[in-house]
Amino acid sequence: MKAFIVDRYQSNGPLRLEEMPEPEVREQDVLVAVHAAGVNPLDAKIRDGEFKLILPYRLPLILGNDVAGVVVRVGAKVRRFKPGDEVYARPDQGRIGTFAELIAMDEADVALKPRNLSMTEAASIPLVGLTAWQVLVERAKLKTGQKVLIHAGSGGVGTFAIQLAKHLGATVATTTSTENVGLVRSLGADVVVDYKNEDYTKVLRGYDVVLNSLGKDTLEQSLRVLKPGGKLISISGPPDVEFAKHSGLSWPLQQVMRLLSFDIRRKAKRQGVGYSFVFMQANGEQLSKITALIESGAVRQIVDKVFPFSATNDAMDYLARGRAKGKVVVKMVG
Repeated sequence: MKAFIVDRYQSNGPLRLEEMPEPEVREQDVLVAVHAAGVNPLDAKIRDGEFKLILPYRLPLILGNDVAGVVVRVGAKVRRFKPGDEVYARPDQGRIGTFAELIAMDEADVALKPRNLSMTEAASIPLVGLTAWQVLVERAKLKTGQKVLIHAGSGGVGTFAIQLAKHLGATVATTTSTENVGLVRSLGADVVVDYKNEDYTKVLRGYDVVLNSLGKDTLEQSLRVLKPGGKLISISGPPDVEFAKHSGLSWPLQQVMRLLSFDIRRKAKRQGVGYSFVFMQANGEQLSKITALIESGAVRQIVDKVFPFSATNDAMDYLARGRAKGKVVVKMVG
């Protein structure tokens, strides 16, 4: 099968289109013919080697973390899916590889595709949808009446998280650029801070939760908008000890994570708030709940641009410019 692979870790290095063996199908696996694959900042970080300490992949590696497609074969113990089912998923982090014609995944990581979405639209959902769910529902336990700040509201995670937070009954603030103010308002943002013209730390106060997807400066500044007992949750790091333990990392690596997060944890504690890092995990059950939200109309997908599979490197380059509104997708079929 054709696949785009990483031969060696290299900043901004191109992926190589290569003929690769078809994936092994284990007893609890579904083999999926890929129709479309979402492109994420995570793909670039893996390619660049940023996660090689905590995600020790064996190279060459097929890249890609979002998929929508059709089941073509199932393992002997699979009960939830059958050939012909239209599905979507974020594969387990140890079994990524959606920039390919086929991918095998554990059935526990897979969900039926929303009936009201095309394959291209569905491929834009799993990683950002699960990230927003695991931050806002699982970690923050966001409740009706609470206030949440979602940074980078026009990005992939931001566009989904705004809608999910509104569905949960929260008051939602977001940061974005001037040209995207209308988009984030249309998704339900109550307070929009145009970072080109305003300082969000001077506008926002008394927030219960901040979802951070940006860099160190924004992470630390976000402490100012939280009320005592609030939660600063970052998906861009630094990783903390709890993440290291949950991921089964060695004791030395746990201490590395402790050091990496020491400064922000200390500053958060000084302000009476909590800091935690979330690295999204594959979860078909949660994805099925997201499917229900999409089919009910509570959440809609935002796709900025679609590239043909042959132009996967162009899709990566486009996303790296940081101007995408919502998601970038590569399309395998049609």
